[in-house]
Amino acid sequence: MATTHGPRTSRLRAWMLEGLSDMAKTAPHGAGAAAEPSHKGQPWWRVMCLTGVDYFSTLGYQPGIAALAAGLLSPVATIVLVIVTLVGALPVYRRVAEESPHGAGSIAMLERLLSFWKGKLFVLTLLGFAATDFLITITLSAADASTHLVENPHLTDTLHNKQMVITLVLVALLGAVFLKGFLEAIGVAVVLVGIYLSLNVVVVVTGLWHVITKEHVITDWSTALTAEHGNAFAMIGVALLVFPKLALGLSGFETGVAVMPHVKGDPTDTEEQPKGRIRGAKKLLTTAAAIMSVFLVCTSFITTLLIPEKEFESGGKANGRALAYLAHEYLGNTFGTVYDISTIAILWFAGASAMAGLLNLMPRYLPRYGMAPHWARAVRPMVIVFTLVAFLVTWIFNADVDAQGGAYATGVLVLICSAAIAVTIAARKARQRNWTIGFAVISAVFLYTTVVNVIERPDGVKIGACFIAGIILVSLLSRLARAFELRVTHVTFDSMAERFVRDIASRKVRFIANEPDNRDLAEYRAKIDQIRHDNDVPAHEDFVFVEVTVADPSEFEGDLTVRGEVLHGRYRVLTLEGSSIPNALAALLLHIRDTTGRVPHIYFEWTEGNPLANFLRFFLFGQGEVAPVTREVLREAEPDPARRPHVHVG
Repeated sequence: MATTHGPRTSRLRAWMLEGLSDMAKTAPHGAGAAAEPSHKGQPWWRVMCLTGVDYFSTLGYQPGIAALAAGLLSPVATIVLVIVTLVGALPVYRRVAEESPHGAGSIAMLERLLSFWKGKLFVLTLLGFAATDFLITITLSAADASTHLVENPHLTDTLHNKQMVITLVLVALLGAVFLKGFLEAIGVAVVLVGIYLSLNVVVVVTGLWHVITKEHVITDWSTALTAEHGNAFAMIGVALLVFPKLALGLSGFETGVAVMPHVKGDPTDTEEQPKGRIRGAKKLLTTAAAIMSVFLVCTSFITTLLIPEKEFESGGKANGRALAYLAHEYLGNTFGTVYDISTIAILWFAGASAMAGLLNLMPRYLPRYGMAPHWARAVRPMVIVFTLVAFLVTWIFNADVDAQGGAYATGVLVLICSAAIAVTIAARKARQRNWTIGFAVISAVFLYTTVVNVIERPDGVKIGACFIAGIILVSLLSRLARAFELRVTHVTFDSMAERFVRDIASRKVRFIANEPDNRDLAEYRAKIDQIRHDNDVPAHEDFVFVEVTVADPSEFEGDLTVRGEVLHGRYRVLTLEGSSIPNALAALLLHIRDTTGRVPHIYFEWTEGNPLANFLRFFLFGQGEVAPVTREVLREAEPDPARRPHVHVG
């Protein structure tokens, strides 16, 4: 048994860590530039179906949610939603596609505006809301799929009270698809979207026929609407007030830009200017929004007029499945069952779109920030993590579609707000006055919608805050665990620095770590005298000073450029710029050892102050207790003491 345990464990580990997330395979070094040629991919209309399994699947529950929120006013409120979609969200995300064409979305645009820890914390906050959006998409869609299954007349007796179990099974099946290896779901998405939209056309046409042929239906509805709200202005006012509750109908735009790396570009596309991909993504977003707008208006109209109000409420036959109710009612149980199967399939696969979004987004940021272990770049471990979190969310919400609506809407609206603000800033920087004003107005509308949604449904921001707190806590713990990791990716020397290294390589290589102050003659003379005295170094021994300037201490890894200069006609100084002084020094020493074959020595002064406070200074600001941390970084990077650079402290 002992002889097989190791190989089995190794095979399991290799299988778990095989590959990166599907979208990240075309990904980024940095914020998200694709490594593959831009012209590779699929036609935009096929990719639209991949994002469409999320966007179009909301037809499964959106009409019911609109009816619960607006009652008889549902069609009017839905028209307001459509106007906001076409005039607000669509222009915003067309601009996002132009500004961030590698799938990183508005988060990447906003990341460029902020630096240091405030930028990282801001991105982590947005990632928390993105996780809320995508994970609730998985759980809400699975819950609604199970609702359609349980409420089917042929199965309702058999599956009664089994909704939680069915939802968990659907989430587990989704995770299993990704564990097996999920690279291209576009073909499956095209089939599912094609069938689902075709069936919805049948239901909508049938519903409109019944509305038209039963003249009293429209008369009864308009009479009741007038009696309840008085006049058209009152109706529009109420529709604007209930609009935040209908925000689920805006979902799909974020996944629309997330799947951009799959869009086929032109042969002449470059990574800096993938014009063909951008053009295709804009067609994708516009076509999806137009199709969805038509369906939203038509379905809200027929469901409001043809379904009794009590059936929309919890426990009613149309709760969470309004169009399925009409399919069974007017087209028979056989067609209704086919419609249920199609709805269940696309709702389940909507989770695939959201999972792909998560696997595209999280590995772009957390590992680069040092806020996730290395295995977070691999798809299978992350799928397990996301699936377990989806289990927890399903259990917390008891697989209830209505209960998850607030959290879902909050995630969607916050991301749309961030996109609107990002494109407003981009337009202002480009000095496009009219676009700046237009996007600012759109931002104000979405900010109002978000605030109202949070006030009316605080559970959404609470669950979003839980995701944010979890991401920040795990990220900081991961960063802490990797604090002593060597994280310089590449070291380059200028010609003067190379001359210094060649010169000292002929004898014992000695460096003095100096914190630059006035950089005058007295400073360097006093430093050498102190090092000689503290370490009993003979006067004839030669030194080179090393000075590190901390740029952005929140950055985790990056390149290191070493420059040489001679100060006051006699002191040779190597200057470096990095995110952490100990890491930069350790990387320099190891690089010099590898290029010269000589093990270097470096000399420090002890740092004054509380050791814990100094460690926190190192963790947050890249400074602090430099000498022992440099030694620890070297110890982790080089396990052989004989080859490890020597650290002296006096």
